[in-house]
Amino acid sequence: MKLIHMSDIHLTTPGRTIFGRDPLHNFERALDHVLADHRDAEIMVISGDLSDRGDLADYQLLREHLSRFPIPVRLCIGNHDRRETFLGVFPECADADGFAQGVHDASFGRCLLLDTYEPQTAAGSFCPTRQAWLERQLSEHDGPFFLFMHHNPFPTHIAPVDRIGLLDDAAFRSIVAKHRSKIRHIFFGHCHMVLSGSVAGVPTTSLRGTNHASYPVFAEVLTVADLPESYGVAFIGDDYVTMHMVEFGYRGDLLSEDSLD
Repeated sequence: MKLIHMSDIHLTTPGRTIFGRDPLHNFERALDHVLADHRDAEIMVISGDLSDRGDLADYQLLREHLSRFPIPVRLCIGNHDRRETFLGVFPECADADGFAQGVHDASFGRCLLLDTYEPQTAAGSFCPTRQAWLERQLSEHDGPFFLFMHHNPFPTHIAPVDRIGLLDDAAFRSIVAKHRSKIRHIFFGHCHMVLSGSVAGVPTTSLRGTNHASYPVFAEVLTVADLPESYGVAFIGDDYVTMHMVEFGYRGDLLSEDSLD
C-alpha cells in the first residue's frame, strides 16, 4: 500500500510569503502533484506546522482544501500551531485529555498521531499524560504501529535544531523501546531537512516541508536553503517500508536514459 507524508505546510494569509515562497500556493501544488501521481494512496498524514501563526483562518482554509481532497487525511500539530484554535476547527482530532492525538486503522497497521506541541516555545513536549496515552495505545493492541509526530525524537547534532527538538525525548524513546517489536516506523517533521535514523531500534524518517527548506550546517546557526519543496511517499509491505522524498518543487529537466545516448 501507499502512504503520503507531508509536513510543515505553514499556511498563512493568502498571498503572504515565507522566505520568498507562498505556502498556500505550494500546498495546493503539492496536493495537485499527489493526485496526479499517487491518487491510489490509502492515507495522507500532515505532521504539524499546519499554520505558520496558529490563526483560525489558516485552519479553516485547511479544512476547506481537505474537504475536496479525495484521499483520507490525518493531522498532527507542531510548534507553529495553536492547539485550542486547531481543535476548534478539527474537534475530531482531540483525545480524552484535550490533546490533539488520535488513532487511525489502515490496511497496513495502526497509525498513532502524537501531539508534541508545547505553548510559548518552539521545542516539543511529551508530558506524562501524553506518555501514558501512548503507553496505553501500544499496550492494548497488537499492532503493527506507525507513529507520526512533529518534533524530532532524537538528536540531530545540530545544536540550534536540538534546542527546539523534543524535550522529553529520552522518556519517549523508553516507551518506544518497550514496544519496539510492534512499531514499524516513526515519521516526523519540524527540521525541514532530510533525516533518517532510528529510535530505540525503530526506523524513523523526516523530510523537507512543502514550502521552505533548511540545510544541515553543523554550527550555531539555523539555515534556510533554496531547495525544492517536497513531500514523502511510503510504500509499505508485509516485511518492508520504502520511503521516497518527492521534490515536486524541482524546476529542472528530467532526462530519460534514452535521451543521454
